[in-house]
Amino acid sequence: MKRVLALILGLLLACTAQAETVIAAQDPWPPFIQQGADSGLSISLLKAAMKRGGYDIEFKLMPWNRALNEVKNGKLDLLPGAWYTDERSNYLIYSDPYVQNSIKFIKKKNDPFEYDGLKSLSGKKVGIVSGYGYGDDFSKADNFSRPEAGSVEANIKKLLSGRIDLTLEDEIVAKSVIKKSGLDLGAVGFTAQGLSVNNLHVATGKANPRGQKIIDAYNKGLAAIKADGTYDQILAEYGVK
Repeated sequence: MKRVLALILGLLLACTAQAETVIAAQDPWPPFIQQGADSGLSISLLKAAMKRGGYDIEFKLMPWNRALNEVKNGKLDLLPGAWYTDERSNYLIYSDPYVQNSIKFIKKKNDPFEYDGLKSLSGKKVGIVSGYGYGDDFSKADNFSRPEAGSVEANIKKLLSGRIDLTLEDEIVAKSVIKKSGLDLGAVGFTAQGLSVNNLHVATGKANPRGQKIIDAYNKGLAAIKADGTYDQILAEYGVK
């Protein structure tokens, strides 16, 4: 009997030892990244997918630029929600995409502006979030300015105060930020045409020695939760599907 108990205990310890902890970090970006026990859609999907590979997730909220640099240098493991850019591909490994973001321009409610290509932005002040990726064409265009702020909320406040002409963000994210910040959703409008539709990825640093292993585990887990309905269930919980 003692030998049986010892064997069971050994198996339990072995299973426990196999679990690895992955540390993910990013700035608040509701409903994808949120504060509190409910950490958002991206974190819920990340935890569900990585659990299939025997990984535990520890999530930390921190400013975007800090999180990006920590992941880039291999000090932290994952960015839960990252868009692809050519520049970032030099130092990040991207997962398969898990959702898409429709990036639209935000304007004051009565502003007649409609986006019609980068030329339509000529002379405009378009507020961006420092460190975010908006696509190489947008970032290199020289016919408008791109003043930076630390958050989506800060840019919307600058827009409402007249310090910038436009800002841009995923429409779902922007509406969530406005509501949570106590700002007036009725004071802003969204352009009919967006800048882009971006795939959202999990990303790790090429400097991370286990980075490719983690991304492979996530991709495998993501496929599994899509196959068994967990993915659709999580999206529905956040009103995205």
